[in-house]
Amino acid sequence: MSNSRKIALISLLSLTNLAMVLPAAADPARDAILATLAEEAKKADPAFGGFSAERGQAFFAAKHTGGKPDTPSCTSCHSQDPTAAGETRAGKRIEPMAVSKNPSRFNKVEEVNKWFGRNCNSVLGRECTAVEKGDFITYLSAK
Repeated sequence: MSNSRKIALISLLSLTNLAMVLPAAADPARDAILATLAEEAKKADPAFGGFSAERGQAFFAAKHTGGKPDTPSCTSCHSQDPTAAGETRAGKRIEPMAVSKNPSRFNKVEEVNKWFGRNCNSVLGRECTAVEKGDFITYLSAK
């Protein structure tokens, strides 16, 4: 095999591997949702500097007050591991939150609004802020 064919094959394999690792990051619908949340965050706080996966992870794992006593945390239903399935209080399976395991997460505006509306009120006793939502999606998009 010639060197140019070897290089072409290695390049193709590298691109294939990259495509397998990064499909969640390249979702235009999810990117549009994050862009909208960033606009909202900037309106609320002109000093907003971007979303943080670290803040999203802390938010996901934290015990919150103000919501329902049986759901003090996202992990109450979604488990500590966002790549694993969770379970509702009624025992119904919840698909993994991590985009790597569930690529359809966070790419439909209606679904994002529905679930943040329901779950933020349950966990926090209030609506989530645009920053909380953006950090959460950013964290789970990296998982």
